Amino acid sequence: MIYGYARCSTSEDKQDVNRQIRELKAAGAQEIYFEYEHGDAAVKERLSSLLENAHSGDTIITLEVSRLARSTKQLCDIIENVRQKQLCLVIVGSLTVDCTKGEIDPMTNAFIQMSGVFAELELRIIRQRVRSGMANAKAKGAQIGRPKATADDIPQIFYRHYPSYKNGQLNLSEFARVCGMSRTTIYKYCSMMK
Repeated sequence: MIYGYARCSTSEDKQDVNRQIRELKAAGAQEIYFEYEHGDAAVKERLSSLLENAHSGDTIITLEVSRLARSTKQLCDIIENVRQKQLCLVIVGSLTVDCTKGEIDPMTNAFIQMSGVFAELELRIIRQRVRSGMANAKAKGAQIGRPKATADDIPQIFYRHYPSYKNGQLNLSEFARVCGMSRTTIYKYCSMMK
C-alpha cells in the first residue's frame, strides 16, 4: 500500500492542503492522511494513525521533511518507527528511506537527519522574525494581539439565548451550538456579563 501524508500548520480557511493532496496522488499515493497541526506539535494524530496502520513493506510518501516534523528529535523518532515497521519513506523528489529490510543505510540516515536540522532551523528563523516584527510594530504604537472585546462586540444571538443559559435550560455546549460560537467565546462573553 502507498500512503500519502500532508500537513498544514493552520486551519483550512487559512491554508489549503489540496495542493499537497494533488501532488501526493500524482506521486502514486493510494490513501492520503492529512491534518491541520503545527510542525513541532508533540502529537500529530493523523500521522500517528498512519504510522500505526501501515504494515511491513508499505510506502509512505510526503512532499517535504518539514511536513513530517519541524523537530529533529521528532523526525528521528518517526524514522525509527519506519525502521522498526520495515516501511519505505519517500520525500518526493528528494530522498527515499527504504527500511523494508529493517535497516537504514548510514548515508540516507545522515541526509534525513540533516534535513530535520534544516526544518527545525527554518522554524526558529521564522519565529525569530515574527517576534522581531511584533516588537517593531509595538514600538511604533501598534496594538499587538487580539483587540479587547467589549459588551458592544457581543452579537445579538448571544443576548437572545443568554437568559435560557442562565435559567439552566441550556448547558454551555448547547448554548455555544445555538449561537454558532466556540465554548471559549461563550465563556468570554459570559464573564463580560458579570
